[in-house]
Amino acid sequence: MKAAQWLEAAARFGEIGASNSHLLSVSAEMVQLHVKRGDESQFLLETTCSISLEDLTQQVTRIYNSRLKVQRICSEMEELAEHGVFLPPNMQGLTDEQIEDLKLKDEWADKCVPSGGSVFKKDEIGRRNGHAPNEKMKEVLKKTVEEAKAQISKKQVQANVCVNMEMVKDALDQLRGAVMIVYPMGLPPHDPIRMEFEDKEDLSGTHAGLEVIEESEAQLWWAAKELKRTNKLSDFVGKNEKTKIIVKIQKKGQGAPSREPVISNEEQKQMMLYYHRKQEELKKLEENDDDAYLNSEWADSHALKRQFHGVKDIKWGPR
Repeated sequence: MKAAQWLEAAARFGEIGASNSHLLSVSAEMVQLHVKRGDESQFLLETTCSISLEDLTQQVTRIYNSRLKVQRICSEMEELAEHGVFLPPNMQGLTDEQIEDLKLKDEWADKCVPSGGSVFKKDEIGRRNGHAPNEKMKEVLKKTVEEAKAQISKKQVQANVCVNMEMVKDALDQLRGAVMIVYPMGLPPHDPIRMEFEDKEDLSGTHAGLEVIEESEAQLWWAAKELKRTNKLSDFVGKNEKTKIIVKIQKKGQGAPSREPVISNEEQKQMMLYYHRKQEELKKLEENDDDAYLNSEWADSHALKRQFHGVKDIKWGPR
């Protein structure tokens, strides 16, 4: 990579954080979708009642899948920071003795050296070559991973922050820029991070592959009704642009997802806590004697007389 490209990547890395503020604003004049997969919240999305459900399904699916991509890249970049670049497929999982016996050599080890030099930290799993970046470069990768995770986090739902495709692309650009700073020459073609950036990842036979939903197979559901792609959103929710609804995304052929509970888990906890407190209060009342009230000040038949004599609050005993 030329010096100009490296500087451009560094500038991009520094400017990305400042460019997020205009993407986080939430308008009160749009329909807000709370997107879930099963019972698990994913993200909030703003749209309009007039949007076609064909376009909306594609939009929701792209954001959903792109968030998964960001999460996969973040996971691999954490390993990159700790153990360096990916070993060639024919060397992965082998011991040093086996590699020596088979006379295998990592041709990319000398080409992909992190900026500032490397620190050896063996990968016990045998996936990466162990030549990790130094502390400064490691911090660049880890800080960027944390920022990207926060940007597309499910916690944004609780903060009432809507996510859009531009925000997800921005997170990907952040990650790409950090990798270019630490590895200006690029990563090996077999490294999963590079394959993710180039959309060449192979997820077949993996758990991550099961999470991905192809756009052609995606369905949106609301209130136990499938939002068919031939309709508009307004055909289901009306034309009130301030509507807030929960939609669930899933693959075709899985049937209707479970309905949303009448009360939330938090509301149920509060109700149980209130019931428990009431039970404790009733239990204490039952334990008290029927004439326990006679010990109360208001039940003292001589209180008025003592008050007139000025001896109401006299206490006997040593001071």
